Amino acid sequence: MNDILIKTTSDFFKKTFNSAADKVVLSPGRINIIGEHIDYNDGYVLPAAIDKIICFAFEKNNSNFANIHAIDLDESVVIDVTKEEVLSDIVWTNYLRGVLFQLKLKGFEIGGFNCAFSSNIPTGSGLSSSAALECGFLFGIKEMFELDIKPVEMALMGQSAEHWVGINCGIMDQFASVMGLENKVIKIDCRTLDYTYHDADFADYSLILFDSNVKHSLFTSEYNNRRIECNEGLSIVKENYPEIESFRDCDENHMINLKSKMSDNVFRRSLYAVKEIKRVIQACEALDKGDIKTLGKLMFETHEGLSKDYEVSCAELDYLVDLAKAEEVVIGSRLMGGGFGGCTINLVKKGSETVIKEKFTKLYLDKFNIDLKIYDVKVSNGTSLYKN
Repeated sequence: MNDILIKTTSDFFKKTFNSAADKVVLSPGRINIIGEHIDYNDGYVLPAAIDKIICFAFEKNNSNFANIHAIDLDESVVIDVTKEEVLSDIVWTNYLRGVLFQLKLKGFEIGGFNCAFSSNIPTGSGLSSSAALECGFLFGIKEMFELDIKPVEMALMGQSAEHWVGINCGIMDQFASVMGLENKVIKIDCRTLDYTYHDADFADYSLILFDSNVKHSLFTSEYNNRRIECNEGLSIVKENYPEIESFRDCDENHMINLKSKMSDNVFRRSLYAVKEIKRVIQACEALDKGDIKTLGKLMFETHEGLSKDYEVSCAELDYLVDLAKAEEVVIGSRLMGGGFGGCTINLVKKGSETVIKEKFTKLYLDKFNIDLKIYDVKVSNGTSLYKN
């Protein structure tokens, strides 16, 4: 599938610019096994790059202008790379403008270039196509102009680019997109950016994403609200326990002792964060032991917390997880990503995939009159140059 995408992108580039691309970059989406809404709470997350990518083709053009084509949208933009970046009404261009703004902030000078890109990452499904867009674009510019940017710095610049656009995201998505390794998940310490790789051997189980095919408009406003609520909860914790620096230093008793000092929402958001940080640690231990059933149990617990305490689920996602709970061959399921739509991530016993897919598709259509989208994913490498 990626071979077709690479050929399509390269052919489009050649036809549009009358020359072959000098650099071809592959930048993946990501899944998060566990640790949702924890990257901005200074906890741990457990993402992995996947085999769904954005393919970019690049070449310098010896001008001051970047000519950029979004093949899938059949849209293009010309950006003067010497001028200050401002937000545009054409939304997809802002992620790229954000990257160019970060390069200017860091003092990098670049020339003009031609770029075309195409993707097989489903947008709006929680696989972080925006991080792949930022990191792949930045990686290509780095390679073209031989800029000295280390991988972790690239992830941070991608995150800052997204902040510039107006999404106050944590570091996880960009980090996974840049630093991913085939058949490995990454445990990231979101406070220090220390990271360790763990084998992504799911043994007798396949990773399947069920895409609800909905994206509720609450996402952006409520995502930022959750950050505000968590910050308020942490402030109250620190006032009462000065030795505590973040939720990772808390246990459930700290939260219960402070319940009367917090609004109900702030208490439940904070309690979820404390519990989820612990679940990530337990998930790594389970993976290291090859105990995939415990991993699945933790995923179900995470969904319960995201739905009831963090309140970022929706009827469609809850229904998909309830279907999974009723199946013996599905040992773990939860919403993945920011919430209010997008995908559930599921561990399904090998050999049962087709039956489960057909059953869930029919029941979901009957319940919501919405077609379920399904993605089989494999853990893959991070952003890299494509070599023939």
